[in-house]
Formats: sequence, structure tokens, C-alpha cells
Amino acid sequence: MNYNFKLFWRMAYRSFFQWKNTPARLTRKRFIFLALFYLVWPIGSLFHWLGFFLDDIFFPAHKTQPIEKPLFLLGNFRSGSTFLHRLLSRDATTFTSLTIWDIYLAPSVTQKKLTQFVFRLDARLGGHLNRALRAFDKRTLGKFRIHPISFFQPEEDENILFHNWSSYFVSYLFPFMDEMPRYHYFDESIPAEERRQIMAFYKSMLQRHLYATGKKYFVAKNPAFSPKIETLAEFFPDARIIYLVRNPLDMLPSTVSWINYARRVFTEPEEKYLYIDEILGITQHWYRHPLRYLDAHPSPRHLILKYDDLIQRPEQVIRGFYEQFGYPDKPGLDGIINQAVQETLSFRSDHFYSYEEMGFTRQQIVEMYRDIFERFEFETREEFALASAMVESTFD
Repeated sequence: MNYNFKLFWRMAYRSFFQWKNTPARLTRKRFIFLALFYLVWPIGSLFHWLGFFLDDIFFPAHKTQPIEKPLFLLGNFRSGSTFLHRLLSRDATTFTSLTIWDIYLAPSVTQKKLTQFVFRLDARLGGHLNRALRAFDKRTLGKFRIHPISFFQPEEDENILFHNWSSYFVSYLFPFMDEMPRYHYFDESIPAEERRQIMAFYKSMLQRHLYATGKKYFVAKNPAFSPKIETLAEFFPDARIIYLVRNPLDMLPSTVSWINYARRVFTEPEEKYLYIDEILGITQHWYRHPLRYLDAHPSPRHLILKYDDLIQRPEQVIRGFYEQFGYPDKPGLDGIINQAVQETLSFRSDHFYSYEEMGFTRQQIVEMYRDIFERFEFETREEFALASAMVESTFD
């Protein structure tokens, strides 16, 4: 399992010595983040890789753990994947997912087994540790307003690739795109051997999780795996893939807002909206590349799903692909869906955004994504655009 040390140290050097004329100005906020990061992350990584080493000694069966019918939710950012992912994760008898805890605090089997033991012991002693952790969770991660974030909520699997420093999300902490490998064009731009190494690492993380939890089916929210769809299918031939597609008039401004918000957590740029060319490039690629692959490989294991269909009739859609993909029928699924919808509606995002403020016009968006509008018959009327020019996105 290779670690991209070259990229890791290059990002450190740029952060301290070549930050001028970049979004990552070395302000007081940025310096505090860097100091904390380089104090905590290397130590944490040593413990995680020690855990991976101990896994091979004490739990070698994880290497042959089957991954049966894994479900991958692909698509552009802000296209309903969080809503669907967390809804399916409520069906805990069928699915399991990586939570933030699994990703950043206990990625190895050894760490998972230790934390499982501690939580069982704590439950017998009154659950004081659990309550303290959840209170801490609410005071820290609960403050983020992208979507509800928690140590105990499922999150995007792209984060697990931080452990070998091969994630596109590295650019959120270190937005030096001229240094970043083109992970956001993975199948087309990353050399074949490197692609195989990265995906082998990812597969081993899923095997460890399934082995440690004893669960059968894995569901993953993976917008950033949209450019990896060919490699994903190669490594998971039994995979079920749902590609979520949303009207670009909603998706694009929401994505611009989200990426700028996420990077501003760790940086302090002077401009309000950056990365426009990058976002235009990846969003167009993340529409067209997965759709070309799915068109060329028709299969009952694949589903292209419009965002509006998911939001307007979630029970019908979900029961439909349970049957199509061969997952067991879930009694009470309608109750799970209704509860998820109500909780999602109760979350109010702080992010209101206007695509006009970002420098786009309705017609420009329609022209840039003309093939997507035509294929999915998305609305382009001006009255629709005016209603959507100022958006608060809930079902993302």
C-alpha cells in the first residue's frame, strides 16, 4: 500500500514557503490550521498504519473478505447522494457504510475491534463516554453547515484515501491545483499502475470494514468516484451503481458554493468565489465520463436516476432498485424513508447562492451543459431559472 509522500511534503513546502498569490495565504487562521495539522496528522497516521500492520497479523482473514453487491452512489456533487446514502444507511439490517469515525479514527480492523470493546464496556457502565462523545460531536462537527456532519454519520469514501494521500479532497486542505495529480480525471489522467494501487488500497479498506462489522452489503456515497467509474467496475465486478443526475442550473451554483465553503474552512482567500474553471471542468467531466461508461456497458446492475425522481417519489424509486439489484425486501422501509425525508427537511443550510453573483448567466449554463439538458429534458425556461437563481439546497 503506497503512500504519496512526495505530494504530502510538497504540499507542506508550498503551504509555508510558496503560498503567495494562491488562495492559501499564510494568515493567522491558516498558520493555526497548519500547526495543528502537522502536530496531529503524522502521529495519527503512524497509529493507523500500525493498525493496518497488526490487522495482517491478528486478523489476516480480512484480506479474503468478500464484498458482495456493493452499492456505489455516483454523480456530481450536490445531486442527492447524501440524502440517498443516509437514507439507505438507516436500513442497518441491509447496509453498512463508513462513518467519519471509521474513516479518520478507526480505519483498521484492530482499531475497530478496540473501539467496539470500549463502547460495549461503556454501555455496561452507564454510557457516560458515549454521551460525552456525542456532546463533543455536536459542539464541533455539528457546527458545519454543508450538510449534517457527525462522527457517527456515514460520509463520502473519498476521505479514506487520505490515508495514502491519494484523495482529490487533499485539495480542500491544500488548494495548490498545479501540484495536485488529476484525481478528478482519474480514469483518463492517472497512470494505470497508480490507479490499481489506489483502488487496491480502497478495496482493502472496505474489506477491513466488512470484516470488523460483520455486515453483508456496503453502500458508498462517492461523487468523487465518478471519474473513477471504469477502475471501480474493474475492481468491483459485482458492484451496483446508481448515477444521480441533477439539473445543472441547480447543481453548478450549489457546487461552486460548496467547494468554496469547504476550502475556506482551512484557508482564507480574499475573493468570495474561486476555482470556477476547475469546477466547470470537473462538473462537465463528471456528467459525461460516467454516462459514456454506463451507455457502453448496459447492465441491470446499473441505474441512472434523476434527482427530481428521487425527491418526488423516494419510496417507489428505492423499492424499485432494491428489487432490481437483488437486495432483500425491507419491511418498514416506508417508515425509514418518511423519517429521513422529515429530518432532511428540518435541516436548514446556511448556504444561499446566486449563479449570477458567481458570474454565470442562465444561457451560459444551458449552453455549457446542452447535451445534459437535452438528454434528461431538464427545464431551461427563464422563469425556472429566475426561481433558481437564489437557491438553498436541502436534499444534497
